[in-house]
Amino acid sequence: MRQFNTSSQGFILLGFSDWPHLELLLFVIILIFYLLTLVGNTTIIVLSHLFPQLHTPMYFFLCHLSFLDLCYTTSTVPQLLVNLHGSDQTITYGGCVAQLFISLALGSAECVLLVVMAFDRYAAVCQPLQYTTIMQPWLCFLLAIISWFGGIVNSVAQTGLMMTIPLCGLPYLDHFFCEMPVLLKLACKDTEQTEAKMFVARTIILVLPASLILGSYVHIVQAVLNIKSAAGQKKAFETCGSHLMVVSLFYGSAIYTYLQPTHRYSTSHGKFAALFYTIMTPMLNPLIYTLRNKDMKAALRKVIKREKALG
Repeated sequence: MRQFNTSSQGFILLGFSDWPHLELLLFVIILIFYLLTLVGNTTIIVLSHLFPQLHTPMYFFLCHLSFLDLCYTTSTVPQLLVNLHGSDQTITYGGCVAQLFISLALGSAECVLLVVMAFDRYAAVCQPLQYTTIMQPWLCFLLAIISWFGGIVNSVAQTGLMMTIPLCGLPYLDHFFCEMPVLLKLACKDTEQTEAKMFVARTIILVLPASLILGSYVHIVQAVLNIKSAAGQKKAFETCGSHLMVVSLFYGSAIYTYLQPTHRYSTSHGKFAALFYTIMTPMLNPLIYTLRNKDMKAALRKVIKREKALG
């Protein structure tokens, strides 16, 4: 099979061209979801900075999660909207590598950040008297930096490995963005060793954090069950329920895509799974956190009332 020069040719993103009758509907739905993602996550960031009662570690990490979601969605969705609306579906090799690197870095950073948020909830529920002593501002900043740094390191490792693999055949990517499993399908040679290294990296960034989160919630549930008052139990479960819901949505779709062998990866299923974790989850996060959080709802009501008074 002929090897092609990706540096000059680039790629053609097929997207959802197999379902031309769905492209207009998908364009409208994805555009609406993208706008909701922008508005929802920006609202959380703005409210968390405006109201002193939200200047806590939980909302500090939530701001980082919202910013990650904004960046992650923007790294893929505008390209998808252009491809769905127009006839030009090409992406340069440099653009493809950049998109792969950025999406991997942001997705990996979110994996680490969700562990940090689980640790914050563990400290709040299991060590309530020492919470303010444990979660000091310097530690919060350090944990946020570790999240970002961990995401970048993982992306450098996996993107670097991907760039060492020669690609053959026609430069078509049966996807709406440059995602690792799809690129691996174009490999000229046996990628078993490279995939083994990638699998180790994915396990570290996906399975290990998910295990740590699960372990923290085992301790949280035990601590909550030891609370004597039903009201106290309800408050504790509500506090942690939002984070657990986000974790389930994000890790479920990511593990499905990235922890299966390349030969078993279905591009059609993969595209719709990718829609879920690149668009649905970032859009749902603000709704989950605002609708299930009384402090955030109170802050939002204050802003609405203030706007009405000024109007």
